[in-house]
Amino acid sequence: MTAVTTDRPPHSVPADRPVVLLVESRRATFTENVLSRDDVTVVLLRFDSIALTQEYKDRTAAVPTFTLDTSAPLEREAERYTRWVRETGVVPTYFCNPNEALQADAQKFAELAGLPHLSQEQVAWVRNKMTMKDRYAELGIAHPAYRPVKTLADVESFADAHGWPVILKPIDSDSCINTYRIDSAEGLADIPALDPQLHWMVEQFIRGREFQLCAVIARGKVVDAYLSKNPAPILEVLDGAINANITYAPSESLEVDAKALAQQLTDGLAIPYGYLHGEFFLTEDGEFYMSEVAARLSGCEVPMNHGLAYGFDFLNVVLDTYLDRVPEPRYTQDRAVGDLLLPTRPGRLVAISTEEELRKLPGVIGAHLTARPGDLLDPPRASHASTGYVHVEGATADEVEQRMQAVLDHFVLEVEAA
Repeated sequence: MTAVTTDRPPHSVPADRPVVLLVESRRATFTENVLSRDDVTVVLLRFDSIALTQEYKDRTAAVPTFTLDTSAPLEREAERYTRWVRETGVVPTYFCNPNEALQADAQKFAELAGLPHLSQEQVAWVRNKMTMKDRYAELGIAHPAYRPVKTLADVESFADAHGWPVILKPIDSDSCINTYRIDSAEGLADIPALDPQLHWMVEQFIRGREFQLCAVIARGKVVDAYLSKNPAPILEVLDGAINANITYAPSESLEVDAKALAQQLTDGLAIPYGYLHGEFFLTEDGEFYMSEVAARLSGCEVPMNHGLAYGFDFLNVVLDTYLDRVPEPRYTQDRAVGDLLLPTRPGRLVAISTEEELRKLPGVIGAHLTARPGDLLDPPRASHASTGYVHVEGATADEVEQRMQAVLDHFVLEVEAA
């Protein structure tokens, strides 16, 4: 493809390929996978509010890109987009948004542009944690008790009815940002004042094991579902617990019917295609509680874990569903694979294990560092904070977890005060 600058019409492309409008996101692995395909033409939808590295811009310079002015009304931008694609002759008929934070605006833009989209009601079901749980109640899906709150006094009132601990969080955040576990009334003193710009909720704390459910959906039917376990509940990683996601081997016996659960959610949320991601808890006595659900790729390296565990190009299969295809994945592996996020802490990085050293450890099949000696680390209070990750394989999810612990025991991270 001949290089084009942003918002300039691209040169002609093969007419026999489907054309998809892809929203840019921090899930660069998926974006690059889509761009590498030779059976689809990609047009990028770039929100000017999203910071992009120059390296990324250089890599995508040859891709036709429409940059959306977020200061303008969506209706006006949709009209400008329609004129732009008409001039180019490359008109997308499919739409894919892997970006969680942009879900509402991206889907509304797709609607205005005449592309397949989720309705705003569906967006609320998969983005607004209150509306989401309201929908669970309508569907008869077990979930923690919850209530909207405006003050810490409201939190205490909820705990009086449902007991401590409780979970306090915004209704539209992700990655555990601004999310807190509060163990007692005295613990309220340690919570920052609630930001009035955010909408807050409190929910019942579920003591149990946390799992992640991912599914590929085509024409309203679950093609297949993939289950992962978290060695520690995601919220606990903010306090230093192991931060990892491990996809079970295809042959492992599971405690839930992942495909049936995914289909129940798909039907209840009326998801027509794409990627369904959710989390749930199982208590020690086997009680099930659905936590949250989203209609976009899961975070960290979870999608890659599925592909590595089952032995197929998982991201290719995902995109096919957005192109109104019904993929038939062929599995060539039977192993468990997980991604372990490597620890981080504030300060100037003095020393860190190398990728080469990490790849020599038992079970490690890939390593990627995002920090180098001399870097100034200022990690956010978020579940994705790390200095990189390793992929670890094993015969079972339990073996992978053991090997991950060995990686952590070996891992070197030295920082000094900045």
